[in-house]
Amino acid sequence: MFQQLISTLLLLLFCSALFTSTPAVAGQGRALKKYVRFQAGTTIAHGIVEGDRVRQIKGDLFGAYEATNTTYPLESLKLLAPVKPTQVIAMAGNYRSHLAGEEISAKFKIPQAFFKSASCVIGTGENIVIPRDAEDVHFEGELVIVIGREARDVPEEQALDYVFGVTCGNDVSERKWQKSDVQWWRAKGSDTFGPIGPVIVSGINYDDLQLTLRANGEVKQQQRTSDLIHSVPATVSFISRYVTLHQGDLIFTGTPGTTSAIKPGDTIEVEIEGVGTLTNGVVAEK
Repeated sequence: MFQQLISTLLLLLFCSALFTSTPAVAGQGRALKKYVRFQAGTTIAHGIVEGDRVRQIKGDLFGAYEATNTTYPLESLKLLAPVKPTQVIAMAGNYRSHLAGEEISAKFKIPQAFFKSASCVIGTGENIVIPRDAEDVHFEGELVIVIGREARDVPEEQALDYVFGVTCGNDVSERKWQKSDVQWWRAKGSDTFGPIGPVIVSGINYDDLQLTLRANGEVKQQQRTSDLIHSVPATVSFISRYVTLHQGDLIFTGTPGTTSAIKPGDTIEVEIEGVGTLTNGVVAEK
């Protein structure tokens, strides 16, 4: 009887350790997964990345879906922008390294968000098109939040429950328009000025990932998202206080360091640790 009691206690301790020894990433509530939106022939669908293959899913990416028996080699697919958002919001001045001066001014101690257009979104492999009258277009490598369910006035401690995952992004910006126009609608929102992809990743620590931007293979930006002035939860919470966020909406979280001009013929890569690499060529508008 005593040996049976000891065995039962050991079993309970083992089970407890099994479920508590590896802490979950705060707020994620799901296992590590990578999602893509792809085209295979005439089929356009979402899928789950499984090694070097993609398993097509059926249903709502942000709700109820089921994995099908249809798989494709990842390298054979045309990867599209992973979501088609209704809103694209971006953060200004969210890294100390991107601000002039050592101190964070009072203005940037408050999250400073602005809108980009939904039509600016393109996927990996597509070209950034420089408008005919643009003079000074810059890259801005960024972590991009993908909203997973409707969020309105969400407390910061619950904000990650509304985040589906993250992807790589490039907040392409025309600096002269940004300075001279009343609003940033064309400086930040011109068509193709919002590359994202190649995948959405959930279940990782969004606030401690290394971001690297390369222009023609040369590293131009590199910093960890742990250096964000306003974290992913803080950003989602603040924006949702004023604007209702919907499934598939995007939040560009800001760019680190300095940026420089891009030109036709360039190749820009944004790589984020644990996510992947977004690659876009640059062309001139015809």
